Amino acid sequence: MPQSKSINHLYLIDGSGFIFRAYYGIKAQMTRLDGTPTNAVYGYTQMLLKIVEDTDADYLAVIFDRARKTFRNEIFSEYKSHRPPPPDDLIPQFDIIREATRAMNIPAVDMDGYEADDLIATYARQAAGRGANVTVVSTDKDLMQIVGGKIKMFDAMKNIEIGPSQVREKFGVGPEKVIDVQALAGDPSDNVPGVAGIGIKTAAQLIEEFGDLDGVLKHAEDIKQPKRRQALIEQADLARISRELVTLRQDVPVEVELESFARKEQDPGKLLTFLNRQNFKSIVSKIESKTGVKTPETVPNPDPDDESSKAKSDGPNSKINSLDNVTPITEASYELITEENILKIWIDEATALGRLAVDTETTSLDSMAADLVGISLSTTTGRGAYIPLGHTEPSTQTSLRLDPGGQERKSKYSELKQMPFEKAIKLLKPLLENPSVLKIGHNIKYDIEVLYRYGIDLSPFDDTMILSYVLEGAKHRHGMDELSQIHLNHQTIKFKDVAGTGKTQVTFDKVPLDDALQYAAEDADITGRLYNHLKPRLIEERMSALYETMERPLIGVLANMEKTGILVNAKFLKDLSKDFAKRLADLEIEIHKMAGKEFNIASPKQLGTVLFDEMGLPGGLKGKTGAYGTGADVLENLSLEGHKLPKRVLNWRQLAKLKSTYTDALVKQINLKTGRVHTNYGQAITSTGRLSSNNPNL
Repeated sequence: MPQSKSINHLYLIDGSGFIFRAYYGIKAQMTRLDGTPTNAVYGYTQMLLKIVEDTDADYLAVIFDRARKTFRNEIFSEYKSHRPPPPDDLIPQFDIIREATRAMNIPAVDMDGYEADDLIATYARQAAGRGANVTVVSTDKDLMQIVGGKIKMFDAMKNIEIGPSQVREKFGVGPEKVIDVQALAGDPSDNVPGVAGIGIKTAAQLIEEFGDLDGVLKHAEDIKQPKRRQALIEQADLARISRELVTLRQDVPVEVELESFARKEQDPGKLLTFLNRQNFKSIVSKIESKTGVKTPETVPNPDPDDESSKAKSDGPNSKINSLDNVTPITEASYELITEENILKIWIDEATALGRLAVDTETTSLDSMAADLVGISLSTTTGRGAYIPLGHTEPSTQTSLRLDPGGQERKSKYSELKQMPFEKAIKLLKPLLENPSVLKIGHNIKYDIEVLYRYGIDLSPFDDTMILSYVLEGAKHRHGMDELSQIHLNHQTIKFKDVAGTGKTQVTFDKVPLDDALQYAAEDADITGRLYNHLKPRLIEERMSALYETMERPLIGVLANMEKTGILVNAKFLKDLSKDFAKRLADLEIEIHKMAGKEFNIASPKQLGTVLFDEMGLPGGLKGKTGAYGTGADVLENLSLEGHKLPKRVLNWRQLAKLKSTYTDALVKQINLKTGRVHTNYGQAITSTGRLSSNNPNL
């Protein structure tokens, strides 16, 4: 078994603590060219650069909180529940701050189910166990319980070390008893209950006298003060729960190994690329001066001429139809990628820029059955490309689209040349999974599911459809065609324009490359433009929290739900369908007997004739077609008046609907490979905010 590399000094930086210090420490309003706020990013970057410069640690990592819900919420549901959500203009900066960390070649680590403090405690204990000195850069009092031996804390703002003596000064006990003191005193900031009426000072005195929390609770009846004695007796369980809450896990099954924290040399070009994207000119100047490296000239900056940077807002909804200064959309700048070296140029450009609009072209709307035909990309406004991967028809096939003069288009591509499928996927996978490159899509849930089937875990992402839904709700539909017309004053190329309609419609793999390029690349280009227009409005209209903490994370959840599918008991449904069929047949016989004749019960016209002409029932009203109305309300009124045949027809209709819509249809919808039903959950359909379901409707 290979031996672990020796560690001399490990620096663990509490990234979450730094974020809030940076945000509240810099009051000036700072934004990138695309409107994204950056004040916290700026402050964080400054602080981290200084720490990196000042330390000689050979191992280094920044640890973040990933989500609010952790194992502690299972112990005590009210844990941290009273904390307000982060400010709207801070939420978009969280991912950029992680990107800043990676731009300095420093690992940015977080983990579901655990707090940053648990990860820090675990890594600190691992490193100390291997003989390394550990410095935890934080002022979080919860981390003081791990101080001692090889582990110390460091307050970067005050430039002071925190050791056992400083811990005793704060808590009145040594680090080994901090947990017991916190369990008694509680912590209002985290909603840790503790014991009522006992603060840090009293808790420390009790722990010093009785040894630990168990000792205090064991001798609670010996406490002289009546109120304190009663509280300790009655709230003993709360104290024990509090001890669980404040105890840091030092055995987290970490996903990132300690060895990966080995310090790496900074890449000035990579760092400068990031800093320029944020428009941090003063930091750029310092880095260039210090390293002698200039910002790479090939790095494309966010478009200063984008509509997002020029549009002015006179109110929350003024941008919905703001079309001033919208960059015209033309076909000339779209590129067909069929060579590996060209694709690598696009990958490098997207990586340097840190964002990429992406769209998949397939053979089906069903993501579980669709074959991937091609992928379109857009890095900046007006710059788009299409990578054909699975086209099957010759490129010389006649285009369905006419040229601007109304004439038949001539193909630019004389042969069906495409990227080798496996090679393209291998090249694209690192880009599409790169945590430092934001992927922007329109209904990106579909693309996530399609690409997952080819081994690509698309992340991180934004969705212009969901952005529009959050900002504009029920004002209009949120399809790309509608949004392009509303926000960009551009009529998009429709699918029917390149694939036809009705019986003559073809799947995308049979669309000529000329048409495929213009259709697909335009989709990616439009998506990028819509993002530039919509994303900055989240801050202005105070919708960041809703989008960043609910709607955007929900995209991934729904994608996983759709991929997993819903288990259906096919045998039960088939048996139920047989039962329904028998009951329908019995009802049909009974209805015909009551009517005195056979007729088509499913025909409203025949039913109306039977009810109102032949049986003479009251309330018959004819519509414009001359047929009687036989809707549910008519039949229910007749049933309430005591007429039996209308009641039987209502029962027949209900059973017929259950059979056709559910017991028969669901069995046909079962995926043969998974044995499950894979519905599509609509996130941007209803005006009430609830999910919809279709194909099938569950």
